Amino acid sequence: MDYKYSLLGSAVDEYRKRPLLLQVDDTPMNLFAVLEVKRELPRRWSTLSCFRKIRLYSFLFGLAIMFLIMASYILTGDKKGLLLTPSPYHFNSLVSPGPFAFNLSSVKDYAHIKLVVKSITSKVEFRSSRQPPELKALVNSEPHMFSVIPHKFLPGVKNPCWYEEYTGNITSDPYRTNLYAHYSRRFRTVFQHLRNTFRDHVFHHDGKPYRMRCLPYFYIIGQPKCGTTDLYDRLRLHPDVKFTTFKEPHWWTRKRFGIIRLSEGFHDRYPVEDYLDLFDQAANQIQGNLTANAIGSPSQPNIIIGEASASTMWDNNAWMYFYDNTTKGEPPFLIQDFVHALQPDARFIIMLRDPVERLYSDYLYFGIANKSAEDFHEKVSESLQLFEGCLLEYTMRSCVYNTTVNNAMPVRLQVGLYIVYLMDWLTVFNREQILVLRLEDHASNRKYTMHKVFDFLKLGLLTKEIESEITRSPASNTRRPADKNLGPMLPITKEILRAFYTPFNGKLAKVLRNDSFLWENNSKL
Repeated sequence: MDYKYSLLGSAVDEYRKRPLLLQVDDTPMNLFAVLEVKRELPRRWSTLSCFRKIRLYSFLFGLAIMFLIMASYILTGDKKGLLLTPSPYHFNSLVSPGPFAFNLSSVKDYAHIKLVVKSITSKVEFRSSRQPPELKALVNSEPHMFSVIPHKFLPGVKNPCWYEEYTGNITSDPYRTNLYAHYSRRFRTVFQHLRNTFRDHVFHHDGKPYRMRCLPYFYIIGQPKCGTTDLYDRLRLHPDVKFTTFKEPHWWTRKRFGIIRLSEGFHDRYPVEDYLDLFDQAANQIQGNLTANAIGSPSQPNIIIGEASASTMWDNNAWMYFYDNTTKGEPPFLIQDFVHALQPDARFIIMLRDPVERLYSDYLYFGIANKSAEDFHEKVSESLQLFEGCLLEYTMRSCVYNTTVNNAMPVRLQVGLYIVYLMDWLTVFNREQILVLRLEDHASNRKYTMHKVFDFLKLGLLTKEIESEITRSPASNTRRPADKNLGPMLPITKEILRAFYTPFNGKLAKVLRNDSFLWENNSKL
């Protein structure tokens, strides 16, 4: 379906002299097809010759159509290299399709899909707790990361920072190998500024040069299409809050594994130093004017740094390529295990939204072409059948973290299973370290939610002018006009998704002790 078909032949003025070849690009070695059509020069037209030609052309046309249909199914095999997004039609060889076998002709069968949802909800179960891995196992998995980041940070500084001895040439470019600097022109501009001012921020002690390094004080970890961009844009206006050079580095979930785009194979892995470079602008501001004492205490200790990759909460899809599967289909290490080992006192903000509406917004935002309410319904139906097929073989949690299932589903159903991810985060972090907000509340009363965020981050009081600017600015990253014109999802799609997400929302509301997370009376945003 992603293959191109081309006609190979001579120039137009010589086309009658040679056979017509039909070639399929990227064809597997054991499959080939050559369609040869012998053309004859025009003869005297007659009823008999006309009839013969019609039969011949009909036969050849039917043969070509049959070939193209067969090729479209056969050629959905693996493309070159390791792809992170296999075709959904590869899924049958990986997990059992179950009694509701995947069939494109059945995706519009509402009664059938309702049975699929009923089958899924009957298998929903929540384990009491997950056993986090030991620190030794984490260190053995990522020894370089733990060798770069210290166990303790500078005293008297709110943000986690430390001084790192600079072993390179002080006159050389400290960012020449940073892979983020190759990502876009905007990032290269930022690094050029850091490069020009690098020597001004080097601290010398006992004849050795040191640079300040920092990690984030807090993370906005999820979820996508739930208002994280709007929250990020408002927090950036606070004078004591600094962020990375761009909103979503995706280092914990993707870049450290060498994932640039999910549709590509693996690239070079981004080392932790590249990630730390993204905080250098903020580190320079925290460092401020150093005092003359040997410790070099910064004069701006109240500035904090944030990081806002909305994939941090849920995206553990790289685990199956890098970790041994010793946990029966579940990842042995999760992102939060490493973050906790390095920053046990870190704080996290989660913004959630009615998962039904989140999924449709996700589809509209990331969809490329041919978007419609009907197409969304078909993709939801396909995804539900894939998820149900996985549950016949594995536990619910295994299927949520199943990379094959996640990459095969046409829409990201799993991202809306908030409680599964939250419960795993609560196995390593205290409830007091995680602030969970609703987009619906933020949209209706931004001042209320922003004050909750300020209190959670222990930020100082603001002037009325700055507070007004933060709370009254227009919403960021709203739905595009073209997507709004597509209208809402089909009522039957909403009904199906509501039934699918209900047990997960129920558990979420119970854990958070807040029935608003049931989204039973959700108003349209």
